Amino acid sequence: MANNYKMLAKTLFGFEDLLATELRNLGAINVEKGVRSVSFEGDKGFMYKANLCLRTAIKILKPVKTFIVRSEDDLYAKVYAMNWERFMNVNSTFAINATLADSRFTHEKYVALKTKDAIVDKFRDTHGERPDVDTRHPDVRIHIHIQRNQVTISLDSSGNSLHQRGYKTRTNIAPINEVLAAGMLLMSGWDGTTDFMDPMCGSGTMLVEAAMIACNIPANINRKEFAFEKWGDFDEDLFEKIVESSLKKTREFHHKIIGYDKAPSAVMKAKDNVANANLAEYITVKQQNFFETYKHTEGKLHMVFNPPYGERLNIDMERFYKSIGDTLKQNYPGTNAWFITSNLPALKFVGLRPSRKIKLFNGKLESRLVLFEMYEGSKKGKYMNNKKED
Repeated sequence: MANNYKMLAKTLFGFEDLLATELRNLGAINVEKGVRSVSFEGDKGFMYKANLCLRTAIKILKPVKTFIVRSEDDLYAKVYAMNWERFMNVNSTFAINATLADSRFTHEKYVALKTKDAIVDKFRDTHGERPDVDTRHPDVRIHIHIQRNQVTISLDSSGNSLHQRGYKTRTNIAPINEVLAAGMLLMSGWDGTTDFMDPMCGSGTMLVEAAMIACNIPANINRKEFAFEKWGDFDEDLFEKIVESSLKKTREFHHKIIGYDKAPSAVMKAKDNVANANLAEYITVKQQNFFETYKHTEGKLHMVFNPPYGERLNIDMERFYKSIGDTLKQNYPGTNAWFITSNLPALKFVGLRPSRKIKLFNGKLESRLVLFEMYEGSKKGKYMNNKKED
C-alpha cells in the first residue's frame, strides 16, 4: 500500500462506468469516475497491468505535480521550479500534450509551448544543455491539464493511444476505434456465452475485440510498446511477470464468431487482422451481403456492428436502413442486434423500435448505440410465454 499512487485513466464519452468496473475487477483501489476519465490508485505493477489489460482506456496518466496558476508567467515559473531530473535528462527526448477545461488559457498549443520553454530553460540553466523535443517517439511524454486555474502535470505511461492495439495493420475507409468497439461490446453485455456476428465487419475490429473479451485475452497483448518502457525506473522482470500472469487468466471459447462483408477487399483486411491477433481459430470471415443472409446458428445470436453512416460512403440511407430492419425481422430470429450510427434520422427507416438507445461519440460524431431484440416468433408470443411462466 505504501507504494501506491494516484493515476488517471482517460476514456471515451459514456464509457466511464465500464472503465471504473474494469479497474475494480483488475484490483484498483479508490476508484472515482470523472468526465471521460476515472481516477484510481495502484502501484507500479498495477500501472503496467492497467496499460496491458484495460479495454476501454485510451491513456493511463501518472500525475506528478498539481498547483494553482494565475497567469502565463506563473505557469512558466512553476513548471520551471519542478525537479525535472526525476523524470529525464539532457539526452532524453520529450513531447507535451495539453488539455484545457474552463481555463483562463484558451490555446492548448500555447500552453504546451510555454511548458516546453520552462523545461528546456531549466535544463539549459542547470546543465548548459537541453533535451530535444520529439513528437513521434519521445522518451518521455508529459501531459498538462488545466481546469480553471488548477494545473496537473502527469507522465503519460501509455504513449500512443491504447486503442492502437497492434493487431490492425490494414483498415478500410471508416474503421472503428478499437476502444469504441470494445466499449460497445461490453455495453451490449457480450460475455462469450453465445455465438457472435458482425454482419458488416469491415477490417474486423469488432470480431477481434469480441474474441479477446470471450477468451479474456489482455486487450494490448499485441502492442509493440508502452511509454513506461522508456522510463528510468522501468522494471522489465516485473512487467514480464504481469504479462505472464495475465495470459494465465485466458479461457477457452466454445461458440462461433462470424464476420460478413460484401467487399472482397474488406474481407482480406479482416482476415489479415484476425491472423495478426492470433485469433483465426475462433473467427470466420466470409464475403457476404448481409441483406442476403439468414441466421445459421442455433440458440441466441449476439450481433454488434458499425454500419455506414453516409459520412464517407455514398449510399441511399433510407433504403439501406430499411434493409437492415427487414433482414433482422425476417431472417434473424433469436438475435440481439446492436449497432452504432451517427445518422440519427436514418434510424426511423429501420422500421423497428429499439429496446435501448445509448448516446456515444464515434470520433467527433454524436452517435447512438441501439439494440433491436429479435424474438423467436412474435413479440406477442414471447409475452404470452412469459405470462405462462409467471
